[in-house]
Amino acid sequence: MPFIDTPLTAPMQRAVQDVWGRRFDGEAVRLYGGEESAAYRLGDLVVRVGPASRSSAEAEWCHAIAVHAAATLPEAVAPLRTRAGATVVRVEGRPVSVWPYVPGEWPDADEPRVRTQGARLLARLHRALAGHRPPPRPVPSFLEAGLYGEPPDDVPALADPELDRWLATFHRRTTLRHPLHGDFYTGNTLARDGRLVSVLDWDEAVVGAPELEVASAALEWADEYGDAPDRRRRFVADYHEAGGTAGEMDDETVAQLIRHRLRREAAYFEHARRQGAVHDEDDLDYHERRVKTFFALRP
Repeated sequence: MPFIDTPLTAPMQRAVQDVWGRRFDGEAVRLYGGEESAAYRLGDLVVRVGPASRSSAEAEWCHAIAVHAAATLPEAVAPLRTRAGATVVRVEGRPVSVWPYVPGEWPDADEPRVRTQGARLLARLHRALAGHRPPPRPVPSFLEAGLYGEPPDDVPALADPELDRWLATFHRRTTLRHPLHGDFYTGNTLARDGRLVSVLDWDEAVVGAPELEVASAALEWADEYGDAPDRRRRFVADYHEAGGTAGEMDDETVAQLIRHRLRREAAYFEHARRQGAVHDEDDLDYHERRVKTFFALRP
């Protein structure tokens, strides 16, 4: 996906100084990544500028999940509060938040030890969030459409009544729900000196069955195109061995939950294209391969 080019404006920088009471020297540096939000480093701070379509209530809800996780999980990076106690302010119509800067780089999931660390970190993250009972999410997550068996209408090319029935049955018999990060992939973590040191970007936080996030993470960390089932199984096993909250997951469960994730990803791709996003050849190739994975993983 193309990265957003939202600028960090002078009024936004003044808000950091006035509303958060933080001073900084030097120029802002755009950090790599960001399909919806742009992040800028200002000294020991990171300023995130979200899309105008994201309400402050939604941002505060997601931030509260990060704050709860950070209370017991050192790797969870939580936003800093303003002098008034909020974690987001609107500047020029956009939600702006401030976070501590954590040095590091994206981990390499091709390394087996990195995948193991990712699975173990996810298990600890789920334990940190398992007892949290937030109020309802102000705006449903994009991930939630079709999750409970209702056929989503925004991706007709991937219509699958059998998957819809499977999801409905799964959620009738799987009762555990708790907050999830919502987008636990390597690009939302950082590593330093061979160790995962942070979990970032909580914009997609959601309440759901932990199995959903385990399956999604197994796809992202171990089996990007559905052609490495042994690595996928090893990731799930490492998660369970580390004491994660999800129940046992057979191959069908993992595959079907991955397919739900891939269908939502395809819907988002089409949504972004309708909104004017320009995808290059690599983006298109990635999208096409992931759609093929959706069909290849059908039980």
